[in-house]
Amino acid sequence: MHDHEESERLASYADVLAGELPGTWTSTYHPPGHTDDLHELTDRAWDMDLVAESLAQHPLQHAAVLTRQDGAQLLVAERHDGRDSLLAAALAPRSLPDEAYQGVGEPNGIALGDDPFLSAQQITRDLLPRYDAALAQVRHHAAGVRPSQPDRVVLTWQPDGSLAASPVGKVAAAVLAANGFVEDQHSGIHRLSGEDTFAQARAVRETGQALKAQGIDTALQHPSGRIATTSTRPAAPSATPVPAAPTASARRSP
Repeated sequence: MHDHEESERLASYADVLAGELPGTWTSTYHPPGHTDDLHELTDRAWDMDLVAESLAQHPLQHAAVLTRQDGAQLLVAERHDGRDSLLAAALAPRSLPDEAYQGVGEPNGIALGDDPFLSAQQITRDLLPRYDAALAQVRHHAAGVRPSQPDRVVLTWQPDGSLAASPVGKVAAAVLAANGFVEDQHSGIHRLSGEDTFAQARAVRETGQALKAQGIDTALQHPSGRIATTSTRPAAPSATPVPAAPTASARRSP
C-alpha cells in the first residue's frame, strides 16, 4: 500500500519547486490510483537516461507535474534508489507531432536532493536550459520553419497565412522586430501576421531592404519547401512587392 506520508512529501516538495523556479509555475499532484494519468506521464517523459531507466524498473505510483505559463511541463517523481531523493524530467508537449522530435536530443532529467530550494536552483541551471533549447527545436520543426543562417534569413509561410522566421543574431532579429514581426520568447520564432496581405507584403519588402543593408539576404519558403530569394529593390506601385503567397484556400483550412 502506498505511504500517505510519501504522497504529502512529494506534493509539498513540488509546491515549493513551483514557487522557486523562474517564471510562473503551478504544481499538480497525481495521486495513486490515477492509472491513466500516470501512464500518460510515463509515455511523455522526455528522457533516455536516468529517468527512463527508473520508470522502466519502477512504474509511477504517484507523481507531481509542474506547469509553466507557456505550457512547458516538468515531471517530479520518486527515485527508488534507497536514498531520500527524487527525479525531475521534462515532459514532451502533447500537441506536437512525432515528426517534430526527429533529430532533437532528449533533455534528459536529473536527480534531486531532499532540499527543494537547492533543487530549484539545480533545475534552473541544468534541466531548464536544455529543455527550453529542445522545445525551441521541436516547435521550429512543427512550424516547418527552415533554419536561417547568419547571412540569410528564411521566411516561411504558415497555414494561417502568416510568415515565420528564426533569425540568427541580434541584427537580423532587430530588423524583423522593427518591421512588425513578433517574437515568441520561448521558441525564438518571429511571426508576421497575414491578416492584411498588402501590409504583410510591404513589411516583407522593407524587411528585405533593411537586411540587405546589413549584408543579409532574404529568402521565402513556400509550403512545398521551395526556396525563392526575395527582391529587395523598390517595387513599382502596381507591382507585387514579394513573391505571391499560396492562395487562401491552400493555406487555410475550410
